[in-house]
Amino acid sequence: MTLPILVTCASKHGATAEIAERIGVTLRAEGLAVAVIPVDQAPDPASYSAVILGSAVYAGQWMKPAAEFLTRHEAALSVRPVWLFSTGPTGEGDPVELMKGFRFPTALQPIADRIHPRDTAFFHGVLDMHDLNFAEKLLVKGIKAPIGDFRDWAMIENWAKAIAAALRQTV
Repeated sequence: MTLPILVTCASKHGATAEIAERIGVTLRAEGLAVAVIPVDQAPDPASYSAVILGSAVYAGQWMKPAAEFLTRHEAALSVRPVWLFSTGPTGEGDPVELMKGFRFPTALQPIADRIHPRDTAFFHGVLDMHDLNFAEKLLVKGIKAPIGDFRDWAMIENWAKAIAAALRQTV
């Protein structure tokens, strides 16, 4: 693989960015060249051999910079290996079950269907009351959302290792 892999995401409070960094570290440990760049700074994906794109999820939607990147670069993404990931739910258990079957934003699904991602993952997130504004704190208290860091680093690293294995098979 001559071109590096782009790992990019939108992250409001930094937890999703830390997941992207861990994916990058894991891919590098697997011997792959990787660029981890925030999605609002990410260049055209045509300069990369593969793309891993993710976003924090709020109210069932990806953050605007990630959604715009997916939309704007649909053509380039459709001709290279792509993996998508979302982050968000807090609490114990399967993130998809916690979100009642949610895997990916419905509004973006037609674009994802045209891109044909190799996989779409959904990871646990972080809820830190110190990061929230007053309105967000009221909402969290109202819905009794679990507070804490629920990211499953082993799951994230295993997902990245599976991506590395898939990419080695395409070389």
